[in-house]
Amino acid sequence: MSTRHFLTLMDLSPEELQQLIVRATELKTMLRQGKKHEPLNNRVLAMVFEKSSTRTRVSFETGMVQLGGHAMFLSPRDTQFGRGEPIEDSARVLSRMVDAIMIRTFEHEKIERFSEYSIVPVINALTDQYHPCQLLADMQTWFEHRGDIKGATVTFIGDGNNMCHSYINAAQQFDFKLHVATPAAYKPDARIVATAGDRVTLFEQPLEAARDSDLVVTDVWASMGQEEQQSERQKQFSAYQVNRELMALADKDALFMHCLPAHRGEEVTAEIIDGPQSVVWDEAENRLHAQKALLEFLMA
Repeated sequence: MSTRHFLTLMDLSPEELQQLIVRATELKTMLRQGKKHEPLNNRVLAMVFEKSSTRTRVSFETGMVQLGGHAMFLSPRDTQFGRGEPIEDSARVLSRMVDAIMIRTFEHEKIERFSEYSIVPVINALTDQYHPCQLLADMQTWFEHRGDIKGATVTFIGDGNNMCHSYINAAQQFDFKLHVATPAAYKPDARIVATAGDRVTLFEQPLEAARDSDLVVTDVWASMGQEEQQSERQKQFSAYQVNRELMALADKDALFMHCLPAHRGEEVTAEIIDGPQSVVWDEAENRLHAQKALLEFLMA
């Protein structure tokens, strides 16, 4: 059987994704009940970070320990990434020494090329184009609070970035309607939008996009590597804040999510992220449980 990778949500079938969400909640319950579950005993996950992250490192490293395995943190100083060795050579060597490889990097093409030459599963822990692990956590959080998301209306407000692209993938795989509200110059990749067909509708007016939505999602206006664009992006995105006015147009039982870290007063007000509709802390915790389900699926 060929090696399975997880570079986008499209690498798994809708049925497999549904099973992962169910399993993530089972693993969460088992952990809280103190049940020992170590299917990855003596397995090693290499964690390659070209982009730093608190939640990604902690969730994957903790997850591997709880599953009985070990996680090895590799910073840019610890690898040959970007220092002359061809990506395919790094993949060939590293995949002969460990049981799976998690990569958090910039160009999505880099992780695609790496996976072509890896003999063990490769997991995308974020690239500039996709963030599929976060979507597993988001979907788990929705399912725990509201049940099946099929047929729901989700609104993404902000930059047409990696989170937006993965939400577009999720709309296809989990069968919900997605409204995307972005400034004209920051729309998601048209090719990715096209693959989702009529499940995705683009808006330039965030209030219009949020109307009757069941879930409202946003992300920071300037992601890592875009710091020099911060002032310009603040001007462009000033009307794209998730606040009381916007949430009032969504369904009265709508939930709010944010992948974190959040900038209160920019993309979301403190009133919303700290309010009763926000499930961001469950969402953040579920990175651990959803990724444990993914690791078990790929490695056990």
